[in-house]
Amino acid sequence: IETADEHTSSTQEITLSDTQINLAEIKVLTVTRKTMNLSLYAPGEIITNGYTSYYVSPRIESIVLKRHIKLGDEVNAGQALVSLFSEKVAQAQASYRIAHAEWQRVQALTFEVISQKVKLAIETEFIAATSQLKAYGLSNNAIALITQDSSSALGEYTLTAQRAGSVLSDDFHLGQRIKAGDTIIILADENQLWVEAKIPASESTILEKGTTAQLSITNKLYRASVIQAAHNIDAKTRTRIVRLIVDNSQHQLHPGMFVDVSFLIKTSQPVIALPQSALIRSSDGDWQVFVEINNNEFSAIEVELGAILQNENDQEMRAWQEVTGLTQGQNVVVEGAFFIAAQAAKSGFDTHNH
Repeated sequence: IETADEHTSSTQEITLSDTQINLAEIKVLTVTRKTMNLSLYAPGEIITNGYTSYYVSPRIESIVLKRHIKLGDEVNAGQALVSLFSEKVAQAQASYRIAHAEWQRVQALTFEVISQKVKLAIETEFIAATSQLKAYGLSNNAIALITQDSSSALGEYTLTAQRAGSVLSDDFHLGQRIKAGDTIIILADENQLWVEAKIPASESTILEKGTTAQLSITNKLYRASVIQAAHNIDAKTRTRIVRLIVDNSQHQLHPGMFVDVSFLIKTSQPVIALPQSALIRSSDGDWQVFVEINNNEFSAIEVELGAILQNENDQEMRAWQEVTGLTQGQNVVVEGAFFIAAQAAKSGFDTHNH
């Protein structure tokens, strides 16, 4: 690293060469007053999207015969999930076979042979038998097979996926008797997930629908937005739940994960703020930044810190800090400040400037 172009002056300025600036990747930002986002923290948990999840359960007490999926599988709409057996389904299938055969027979008869009233009664019995099987969860294809294959075992039926998704739960075992309505499989489209954040009851900030938030988990950041804010306080935790939605098209998030949620709330008035990478400590512990006063010439200025903020236009989603002690239009070093401080220290002067 070159040091030949460095010099000190009575105003404690330091000059760097173009080579040094490029090697240290020093970047400068012209500060302006603008509306930023205050950050409100809350713990949160990733949960399934209730609008895109599907709970699979038998509609009548049944015994598990065969599983067709396992936990974590991606399934398509119409794909077989689990095969079951039910005595009542067997009775309904037998009744359907009889009703179907009778309806097929009378359709070809003329009114001279059979009255309209009798024909209508037979048709009604056929429709009722079909509806009963559909009520038990049999698909149209499964119902059609009952009459096409008379050797098929009565009482067996298969539940299929009503939508595509991931298998998040498969809580059943072969041979197990399942009660009607018991959930045995949960399917969910995980391209979008929900987050439930818990806000302290003492926090009075109003979080409107659409409020942006930043999620932090395993050193990665994600953007989310509020879709529902509860007004009731949980009696046990003394918190109110705020629900958010987050894009998960890369499938890096999963239900059950705990996340740190930072809600971004507009400041009441424009402020001067900098990325935290611009801030360094002086030798006496005060906060300061480096300002470019001329081309490649820098000077340290002491600043005072305010609230931690977020800049919604910052694609890196870094934390920003409100600062006082700067004026609009000054060019402040936002990356490489530590390098400048090190070079200043090597030059033998204190960068602390009042």
